[in-house]
Amino acid sequence: MTRDLAVIGAGPAGLAAAVTAAATGLRVVLVDAGARPGGQYFRHPPDTLAGPRGAARHGWAEFARLRDELAGHVAAGRITHLAGHAVWHVEAHSEEADARFTLHLGGTGSVAVSSGAVREVRARALVIAAGAHDRPLPFPGWDLPGVLTAGGAQALLKGSLVVAGRRVVVAGTGPFLLPVAAGLASAGARVEGVFEANRPGRFARHGARVLRNAGKLAEGAGYAAVLLRHRVPYRVGHAIVAAHGDDAVESVTVARLDRDWTPVRGGERVIECDAVAVGYGFTPQLEIPVELGCATRVDADGSLVVVVDAAQRTSVPGVYAAGETTGVGGAPLALTEGRLAGQAVAAALGAPPARPSRRLLARRARLRAFAATLHDAYAVRPGWAGWLRPDTLVCRCEEVPYGRLDEAVRELGAIDPRAAKLISRAGMGWCQGRICGYPTACLTARIRKRAPDVADLTGLARRPLAQPVRLGDLAEDPAAGGAEDADGADPGGGGPC
Repeated sequence: MTRDLAVIGAGPAGLAAAVTAAATGLRVVLVDAGARPGGQYFRHPPDTLAGPRGAARHGWAEFARLRDELAGHVAAGRITHLAGHAVWHVEAHSEEADARFTLHLGGTGSVAVSSGAVREVRARALVIAAGAHDRPLPFPGWDLPGVLTAGGAQALLKGSLVVAGRRVVVAGTGPFLLPVAAGLASAGARVEGVFEANRPGRFARHGARVLRNAGKLAEGAGYAAVLLRHRVPYRVGHAIVAAHGDDAVESVTVARLDRDWTPVRGGERVIECDAVAVGYGFTPQLEIPVELGCATRVDADGSLVVVVDAAQRTSVPGVYAAGETTGVGGAPLALTEGRLAGQAVAAALGAPPARPSRRLLARRARLRAFAATLHDAYAVRPGWAGWLRPDTLVCRCEEVPYGRLDEAVRELGAIDPRAAKLISRAGMGWCQGRICGYPTACLTARIRKRAPDVADLTGLARRPLAQPVRLGDLAEDPAAGGAEDADGADPGGGGPC
């Protein structure tokens, strides 16, 4: 299958990029691991499940319009939507090739790629909008069953209408804690408290930026009203520093923190619960851009992100990025960047010109400034390392405790996170460092008395396979599912080429 543009990810940024490019006449393939479009932000249950469809969510009307546009372009043959397909490798070809990129696809855990399905996609340009996943920080007991990431608890509720527990504690930092707690409380869970490690009063330093985003303030006020209605306590300057239980979590210790996140003596209390949802921001999924050699930088929130120019172009010709890949900033910013990327690709490939509107450019600038304000107010402070004990697991997959990581750096000569990984095996398990990579980089750099840099984070983000792939998918001949027949139709059912 060959297309003008391949878009990786069908979340807000990917959807916006795909429909924008298709509207100019480009032939687009939209590849996504999910069974339904929308990504994590617009995740919704299948039609076979009874329950709310999401119409009351913020931004749902805009998503519904995008989904309808997608369906229209699919029906017209302008977009081929490959749901349930994971991109595990991307090849870049010379500029003289008819298609500069080849995407290798495999099945996902939710949707199997059957024999005869699409396994290769070739494209002249590529938009990477792969989104992000939760960024947890380790603490004693975080490996107990019942301790979830905040996004994991929300995904269960949004996608399957399943409540993570009957008595839930929500903790971490960032405004994302509010919708998670409000959603759980509205669904019938007893939320024992929301514990925000930072003190959001820092917003007062950026009054003008905050006022220019009054809609986000109203959204936050709506979540706060839900918490108030369900009598959910909200505490700032507090964090979960330990979870307790035998076969599953039974309680947590919550500590009062100073501004550096060091626990204050005498400020601890134990709260009984059967589920915990924790999150300290997000980690962009950068396997593909790192593999292609796209330039990266450390963003204000400590995440490794892709460097893009005003047109969402990366440092690699033909590769564009949008959404959380370029910096975590929320769905409205992702939608805006996706539209700009779609317009830029269309212009680069010779489609009828669609000059980026001043409105879109101004909206992106405003939303990026607001995201920077959030990163400042909800930054991860260094005191969290003091929560750890020598036996606290840093890497849950390989069961690597903090003491072994510390030994790898102090005694065995690891000078960077990648060396610490090779010596201690932190980040070498099933998740390949997606969960423990950030804390491993931070702890290694801290022991070396410095801050983590681009090289530290890149060393733990680089993976030879971008996503898990079945051996059966690797063994299949790509021509069996990815080749076109004589009259240009895709035998995998993806629509006309």
